[in-house]
Amino acid sequence: MKVSTVILPHERWDRARSTWERAEALGFHAAYTYDHLSWRSFRDGPWFDAMTTLTAASVVTSSIRLGTMVTSPNFRHPVPLAKELLSIDDVSRGRLVVGIGSGGTGFDADALGGPGWSARERTERFAEFVERLHQLLTRTETTEPGRYYSAHEVVRHPAPLAAPRPPFVVSALGPRAMAVAAGFGQGWVTIGGLPDSGHTSTESAVADQLRSLDAALEARGRDTGSVERVFLDGFTEERPLESVDAFVDMAGRFGRLGITELVVHWPIPGCQFDVDPTLFERIVTDGVAQLGG
Repeated sequence: MKVSTVILPHERWDRARSTWERAEALGFHAAYTYDHLSWRSFRDGPWFDAMTTLTAASVVTSSIRLGTMVTSPNFRHPVPLAKELLSIDDVSRGRLVVGIGSGGTGFDADALGGPGWSARERTERFAEFVERLHQLLTRTETTEPGRYYSAHEVVRHPAPLAAPRPPFVVSALGPRAMAVAAGFGQGWVTIGGLPDSGHTSTESAVADQLRSLDAALEARGRDTGSVERVFLDGFTEERPLESVDAFVDMAGRFGRLGITELVVHWPIPGCQFDVDPTLFERIVTDGVAQLGG
């Protein structure tokens, strides 16, 4: 079981820098950040850009993987996004992980104005967004007309250090999104079940999702073991950061389901991610040691 963290981009860099450095020192597999313009209770406070934050983090770290959790079509276009990702890949020396999702409603989803997207349009945009981004990162030149995202004579130079491109970790629940994950993902990520999913626990919801992922991979002719399975904690009834024992218990249960990477939020006082920092570090060190990682 790999253990990673999410560091929200809510602090000025003179304070945030030490958090990213500490994440590497603690031995986390990866450190991610949200790609939003604003988010929930942080809307009226400081909030910084994900790509710039990851670039800065690349400079002050040397081994930890770095990535978005997740970027989406809400306010991104694949052409400039691909250039930003290539730049972070270069600065980080190939440590970038690209978390990608379809994006939700609310928060910053309407920041660019215009009519809202139906569920069908959002799904269609997501599929085209991921495919176009893949093309832009793997081809030396891309010209592709699209219904939503076109590219015209876009040159990729140099090639990314991560070959053939930085890995995609795709957020997916429904069948069409699962098909995108199976087609382009080196990883898949979930936050657990939706409130109206009918499951009695997050564990049962994730088990069903993993079966759907396996089916989508088999339909594509891909080895089901070739894709990382990532669980982002913080949005369900699970409480792995209450104690070392709680962490080991949850990691063990979800590992047996097939989850290969558990992502926990870095502590932030006064919000849903409020955890005693000393306990957090003990969980990361003692808990991971008990898991054999």
